[in-house]
Amino acid sequence: QKAASHNPRSTVGTVTEIYDYLRLLFARIGRVFCHKCGKPISSQTISQMVDAVMDLPAGSKVNLLSPIVRLRKGEYHKELEQLKKEGFTRVKIDGALHELSEKIDLDKKKKHTIDLVVDRLVIKKGIEGRLADSFETALRYSEGLAKVEVLSNGPNGSLLLSTRNACIDCGVSYPAIEPQMFSFNSPQGACPTCDGLGTKMFFDPELVIPNPNLSLRDGAVAPWAGKSTLYYTSILQALSKHYKFDIYTPFKDLPKRIQEIIFNGSGGEEIQFSYDKGEGRHYYTAPFEGVISSLSRRYKETESDWMREEMEKFMNIQPCAACLGSRLKPESLSIRLEERNIYETTKLTTEQARNFLKGLKLSKKEGTIARRILKEIDERLSFLVNVGLDYLTLDRTSATLSGGEAQRIRLATQIGSMLVGVLYILDEPSIGLHQRDNSRLIATLKKLRDLGNTVLVVEHDEETMRNADYIIDMGPGAGIHGGEIVAEGTPAEVIKNRRSLTGQYLSGKKAIPTPKRRRPQSDRKLILRGVQCNNLKNIDVVFPLGQFIGITGVSGSGKSSLINDTLYPALAQRLYGSRMTAGKHSGIEGLALVDKIINIDQSPIGRTPRSNPATYTGLFTHLRDLFTQLPDSKARGYKPGRYSFNVKGGRCEACEGDGVIKIEMHFLPDVYVECEVCHGKRYNRETLEIMYKGKNIAEILSMTVEQAFDFLQNIPTIRTKLETLKEVGLDYIELGQSATTLSGGEAQRIKLARELSKRSTGKTIYILDEPTTGLHFDDISRLLSVLNQLVEGGNTVIVIEHNLDVVKSADYIVDLGLEGGDKGGEIVATGTPEEIAACRYSYTGQFLKSHLNRPVAGTK
Repeated sequence: QKAASHNPRSTVGTVTEIYDYLRLLFARIGRVFCHKCGKPISSQTISQMVDAVMDLPAGSKVNLLSPIVRLRKGEYHKELEQLKKEGFTRVKIDGALHELSEKIDLDKKKKHTIDLVVDRLVIKKGIEGRLADSFETALRYSEGLAKVEVLSNGPNGSLLLSTRNACIDCGVSYPAIEPQMFSFNSPQGACPTCDGLGTKMFFDPELVIPNPNLSLRDGAVAPWAGKSTLYYTSILQALSKHYKFDIYTPFKDLPKRIQEIIFNGSGGEEIQFSYDKGEGRHYYTAPFEGVISSLSRRYKETESDWMREEMEKFMNIQPCAACLGSRLKPESLSIRLEERNIYETTKLTTEQARNFLKGLKLSKKEGTIARRILKEIDERLSFLVNVGLDYLTLDRTSATLSGGEAQRIRLATQIGSMLVGVLYILDEPSIGLHQRDNSRLIATLKKLRDLGNTVLVVEHDEETMRNADYIIDMGPGAGIHGGEIVAEGTPAEVIKNRRSLTGQYLSGKKAIPTPKRRRPQSDRKLILRGVQCNNLKNIDVVFPLGQFIGITGVSGSGKSSLINDTLYPALAQRLYGSRMTAGKHSGIEGLALVDKIINIDQSPIGRTPRSNPATYTGLFTHLRDLFTQLPDSKARGYKPGRYSFNVKGGRCEACEGDGVIKIEMHFLPDVYVECEVCHGKRYNRETLEIMYKGKNIAEILSMTVEQAFDFLQNIPTIRTKLETLKEVGLDYIELGQSATTLSGGEAQRIKLARELSKRSTGKTIYILDEPTTGLHFDDISRLLSVLNQLVEGGNTVIVIEHNLDVVKSADYIVDLGLEGGDKGGEIVATGTPEEIAACRYSYTGQFLKSHLNRPVAGTK
């Protein structure tokens, strides 16, 4: 489940190769229209060219020119001499007429446009034969192009005619239609304004003034924050004096004209500014540049990457003004299949695109050409629909996809290839997938198997396990307690194995119980009003505080848009002054009831071997203090820094405290090898001589949480940290284990442990996005215990989740849907799990109904 590509050019269409086949389809059977007048155009025969010229008014004087395309730099004189020998007398070079008999000086290093004058004519009846012969000559020299220049008694300008695609009315000529013409990664197809990105960066007023409730004097202008206050205050005072407004008025209450001047400047209007100089105050007049105008100018002028990075914090993206987000040239967009160009086709969801392409009305010739192309596209689109991604549009950028979505999209590419004899390994493909779509994913995996492949799935999902042909159950515990095969065989054989914890949950001998009571709702509520982020349809969402809240719904229904893109950044802005951009919403009620918002995601706790659970949870600080207090340590004058592997003194300098040496590999990932001096212990010999109960600091860091708890339980500050790590089910990880070796689920639980060990205010909101990722049934049971512990402290826990054991344990559920994408974004139902299960419109409710009060084997 590696992160999706963050390249802005990577889309669902390009990753699945669907866009490559679409480019081929449009190039081969697309119908060409003039991008200026919209008329259908095609290549012209010589007879049609003659007719176009004969339609000019009688008596019109015309030049028939051949735009010579074969000329190269440095070969002009040689070519002109050859044309003279062939009997031609005139040429137009860079628009100027020259006689071939005269001496023509041309710059060999410069590219010149040369039009050969093939004939000069006056339009009248009877010249059709001569005109046809002249066209034949012109086309021979220009690879199918001819230009008719009207000199008098006719419309101004010239006609560009072609045996290739060209519009006679507008003079627009198309090159041969090839797939590259539809590629936004190629100069042949990419919009020249945005280079095929479809977007342009701009300074966003909402990021420049992130909190409009502040006044200008109190720091509403974010780019000025932390800068010379005196200087900017003098500018504000000059503006307020000139335009007669109060700098202590909240920015949102200032007149629109004043807001516009702050952003974009005073235009040509001059304002009197002043500044202090040693001998007194000096005055000068000048226009006010405006915050955004100033940022734009400096962004263009600066060559400093650091400066550009700083200014980009105030920038956002908007569709390119030239291509309106389509990424392509007008010529490419004017080629259509049944009134849709390629951009309009990629704007469709996978399901809509499949239906559109299936419904194409093609001629016999077009059908023969397109049959194979359409088959390849349909297989990939059908797979995406079958694994619950029918709501994704083909132009959706890869960077916006979740890990589960990205994995299933890569799987679509494999299905399309129809390979045989392949071993496919999938790591938790059910992540981010609603139960409704799980069976479709399983059917797809079975299809891969039936083709003659082997499908190996690392999975905790119950339905996937029950559908497997063969299960290998590892255990019996985690970490040092695991590493053995506990059971293997068919699901039925694993269920019968008494040693298998997985088998006990599959058989029903063990189960996560449904809570006997739900926490009653209080008057404490947070209400998010008018949410319109992505596909959310102007909804008002109520979050009862002091509760365990589940956010549910099918994939793409708007869960992440609501919580990760709107609620979290909106609260972070208001509580911490964060510069994060929140999704569109009209307001928040109940802010006074919340003092902290914490997003516990699955991002790594560190990206280097130095970062580990001990450093992240703060346990390492207490451990270093403990060693500093030891008699031997005091005698040698060792301070806490001595026991840090991040600073010189006590660490091994051969590896600079990493314990490993990084070997950079060109074209391959870096390789880490154990340090030969300290043998991975990170410290020098003198530091390792200091012992606590016979163990040095390196030996304690190599202990598991479980071992360290027994060894250090007499030290309260350390015991508290270790207890929280045990509570979240991480008693098997080592204290000094490198952060790079931890899974996303383990990293998330370490973050949970750190929050648990802090003193709670009872007014905190915790957000978790699919915390069951990578968790066994037994681990989920522990996780629920921890989350409930946070709620018991008066806090609010909001969990985005598909796992029914978690959903049924919530006090309150917000179910979104009905479908994903455009068909989602609405609240289907809210209330307790029992109330959701009673809602016949809720897909979540339909599956939850069978899961509530699920009996444990041996009980009534």
